[in-house]
Amino acid sequence: MDLIVLTKNSGAILGPIAEVFGFIMDWLFMMTSKVGILNIGLCIILFTIVTRLLLFPITVKQQKTSKLMNVMQPELNAIQKKYKGKDDQKSLMMMQAETKAVYEKYGTSMMGGCLPLLIQMPILFALYRVIYNIPAYVSSVKNYFELIVNALPAGFQSNAVFTALTEAHKMVGDRFDYTEVNTVIDLLYKLTDKQWQELLTAFPHLADITASNGENVVNAISRLQNFCGVNIAYTPMTIIMDYFSGTSGSIMVVLAALAIPLLAGLSQWFSSRLMMANQPKQDPDAPGAGMINQMNVMMPLMSVFFCFTFASGIGIYWIAQSVIMIIQQYVLNAYFNKVDIDVLIQKNMEKANKKRAKRGLPPERMGRSASETLKMMQEKESREEEKRMEKLAKTKAIVEDSTEYYNRDAKPGSLASKAAMVQKYNERNSKR
Repeated sequence: MDLIVLTKNSGAILGPIAEVFGFIMDWLFMMTSKVGILNIGLCIILFTIVTRLLLFPITVKQQKTSKLMNVMQPELNAIQKKYKGKDDQKSLMMMQAETKAVYEKYGTSMMGGCLPLLIQMPILFALYRVIYNIPAYVSSVKNYFELIVNALPAGFQSNAVFTALTEAHKMVGDRFDYTEVNTVIDLLYKLTDKQWQELLTAFPHLADITASNGENVVNAISRLQNFCGVNIAYTPMTIIMDYFSGTSGSIMVVLAALAIPLLAGLSQWFSSRLMMANQPKQDPDAPGAGMINQMNVMMPLMSVFFCFTFASGIGIYWIAQSVIMIIQQYVLNAYFNKVDIDVLIQKNMEKANKKRAKRGLPPERMGRSASETLKMMQEKESREEEKRMEKLAKTKAIVEDSTEYYNRDAKPGSLASKAAMVQKYNERNSKR
């Protein structure tokens, strides 16, 4: 399975974020190149460290929410048990009101844990986009491929070898315009060592092209894509299949390719277990508790499956990310285990009250019991319901008054009644 990702993403959200990450990756590549290390795999690891540091404030916020959930969970479980099996409208509204009261009691919201995840989603998609197609976003890498493209002779698109390479990578059709430099680079980035040799056989002069530093470009491209013997543009499955088919590779390269998906799944599993250690204990009877446990097992297994069919660079990124998250989690667990929960709630309440003040709402009192908060909410809902009923009563009185006027002196529903209604309607309008 070859994933085809052409050039840059021009989306209104992912596009700008990917551009920023591409700039960071390009800077890292230039810095490592200056010390003689020409390797995209290393840049991916450094890139992962930088991006995880940028996302660290969101991670801390998630951990604070988890710490509060440890205290809140028994009260939330009690509410769920209280309304278990009750699916009428009133019970559902009461359960929602009581749940909201618990969250307000601790100065947080029901969406507090979801918001950081929603913020991270476009960032993660943009990260994958950059790593999937390095040359499109990292100009320092793209320069090496451009030297090859610019040296191709006119009409190279119709060459039999070049056509075979496009078909091998399923990059054929009207949407693939090989008069565009970026499209050709997308293809070159996916070539295996054997396919590079086929290209050099068809166009021998390409083997003589050198970069500005005097290094052979083809050798430089091979070196910058190689990480621990594995080309980061290849999928582990491709490497394994090529070896057993006798096409190319060695047993050491196969073992390295096999290690990528296995380490990606194992590191993700360990990271999730470490994170769950700081999560509130789920009630086995609580809705979704079983699904959470299943997801903690299924997600690492899915990572193993996907890493076999994704470019090896993605697997390296997943491993690096999980390892960094494990280190961060150790540090955060140690820190939050020493934090006084009352101090944390106090600070949380202060932030929540500042937001309430901006909306013109009175501050919440720390330590207010859930029953007190619920009572206030019920009183508010009761006042709103009384206003609604008063409005309905006024509307009903107007309708009844009008109906009584038009039906006066005639049997309701009779022809005379209808004629009288028309006459009185005209009388009323003529008086206005």
